Amino acid sequence: MAFQPIVDCETGVPFAYEALVRGGNGEGAGEVLARVTPENRYAFDQQCRVAAIEGAVAAGILDTDARLSINFLPNAVYSPLACIQLTLKTANACGFPTERLIFEFTENEEMTDTQHVRTIIDTYSAMGFGTAIDDFGAGHAGLGLLADIQTHYLKLDMALIRGIGASRPRRAIVEGVVRIARALGVTVIAEGVETEEEFHTLRVLGIRYIQGYHLARPAFRELPAVAGPGADYAAVA
Repeated sequence: MAFQPIVDCETGVPFAYEALVRGGNGEGAGEVLARVTPENRYAFDQQCRVAAIEGAVAAGILDTDARLSINFLPNAVYSPLACIQLTLKTANACGFPTERLIFEFTENEEMTDTQHVRTIIDTYSAMGFGTAIDDFGAGHAGLGLLADIQTHYLKLDMALIRGIGASRPRRAIVEGVVRIARALGVTVIAEGVETEEEFHTLRVLGIRYIQGYHLARPAFRELPAVAGPGADYAAVA
C-alpha cells in the first residue's frame, strides 16, 4: 500500500490517510486492479483491507490521530457482517482503533443493487466506521446515487477539481454540491488537488478537507509529510 493524506485545512495536519493499492514492487493501482476478476475479487478485497491496516500501523499511523481510509469493492461484500470479521481481527491484532476506519466505495458501472450497497453502508455506520462515496461526479457516482445513499463523506472526483479556478461551470457545480452535502449532513472532501489555484478556490468555496499532489504525493509504505505550514492553510477561508 501507498498512503496519501487527506488534510484538514483548518489545522494543517492529516485528518486521514487513504490507503492506495500498489504492487509488491510499487506497481500502480491500474496494473494491480487489471488482475482482479470475479473469481478473485473477494480475496483481493480482503487482502487489501489487511494490507492497509498492517501497512498504516507499520508506517506509524498510531503515533497520529489520523483515520485510515480504505477502498472496498461493493460486489466483493456478500454479507457485511461476515466480510468485516477479518478487518476487525486485523485491527485488533495491530491495536488500531476501529472507530478510526473509513470505508470508501465507488461505482464505475451502473449500480444494479442499490439496496445491497445501502445495507453495507448502514451496517458499517452502525459499527462505528466512517463511510464515503469516492469519485463523486464521475461515471455513475452522481446525484442519483447520493439521493439513494448518504455516507459520512463525499469525495469530489478530480475531474471536477481540475482547473476549477478558471472554470465558472466547475465552481458553480462544486458550490452546489457543497450546499447539498451540508443540507444532508455529509462532509465534502476534494481529491486530486494539484495547484495553488485549485486549492485556494476550494478553500473559498468552504471545503475544509483536501487531498492531492499539491499537499502531498502518495508514499509507498510510508506516511508522507504535508507540504507547507498549517497556518497558511487555515488562513485561506
